[in-house]
Amino acid sequence: MPNDTVEKSLSLGDIKDIKGLFGDFDKNLRIIEEEINVNIVLRENELKISGEDEEVQVALKSFETLIQMQNDGEEINENSVDYIVHLARDGEAHKREELNDVIITTARGKAIKPKTFGQKNYTDEISRNEIVFGIGPAGTGKTYLAMAMAVKAFKNKQVSKIILTRPAVEAGEKLGFLPGDMQEKVDPYLRPLYDALFDIMGEETYQKNMERGLIEVAPLAYMRGRTLNDSYIILDEAQNTTPEQMKMFLTRLGFGSKAIITGDITQIDLPRGKISGLKEVVNVLGDVRGIAFVHFSEKDVVRHKLVQKIVKAYEKYEISKAEQEECYSEQK
Repeated sequence: MPNDTVEKSLSLGDIKDIKGLFGDFDKNLRIIEEEINVNIVLRENELKISGEDEEVQVALKSFETLIQMQNDGEEINENSVDYIVHLARDGEAHKREELNDVIITTARGKAIKPKTFGQKNYTDEISRNEIVFGIGPAGTGKTYLAMAMAVKAFKNKQVSKIILTRPAVEAGEKLGFLPGDMQEKVDPYLRPLYDALFDIMGEETYQKNMERGLIEVAPLAYMRGRTLNDSYIILDEAQNTTPEQMKMFLTRLGFGSKAIITGDITQIDLPRGKISGLKEVVNVLGDVRGIAFVHFSEKDVVRHKLVQKIVKAYEKYEISKAEQEECYSEQK
């Protein structure tokens, strides 16, 4: 063994679900090896971790934290392994327990809680402010966590109604030419909102509240001219609003209401030349008290591991593209 290499052991004790910790075909173990650059061998009920001392310490702390998560009943997957490694590198693995606060339990008994500190900051800001903007890439839980907070407030009788809306950009919100009745026309654009709400509330509660008019899912255009009191309002895909639509939506807020606006400014589907209301509102309302802006990064992505890499690659590409265009403009 080279002089600059150390080996440390970690007893797995009486862990019953070794497969759950290591993943199928030891996938989680391989992630830690690759991300931290250590060698890991399982001998009987003990892990042998070798590599440079600093890296071995990070691996040990990562495994200790993952074991604690499993003991707490949390599912271990690629995303959680990646995030714990990130925390261990920054010396913050001990803070993971701060993510144990359950927002709400779904009808199927699944506890919904923040999985990253970016998500925790988001839910904390939602609790503190009347208007919150969640801005960031796909897969960061912006909409789903907003839904969970809305259902929690609804169940606690803090609001009497949940209103979910998004711009039907693909149809330019001119839905008349589409076949079917109005519900059938808007369903394709609002389906992701229905699905998230159905998952959190359960079929029976969801249907009952929809029929009573306590849950409303509608295109953004239907918000015009209304004042929304005692409601929890979520505007999804807000990057596809125009500045006029954004202003219209924000001025619908009535007494006893809360508004959460989510979007990804890297995925704007507006026609070329149209300004995104979400991009503009950051400059307009950035200093207004009672309004919070939460920006997510690729570290907050809780979907497939490749989504993080895709987000990061696109960010790198956009920066490079902007630099090239700036250089070209200067040459002209």
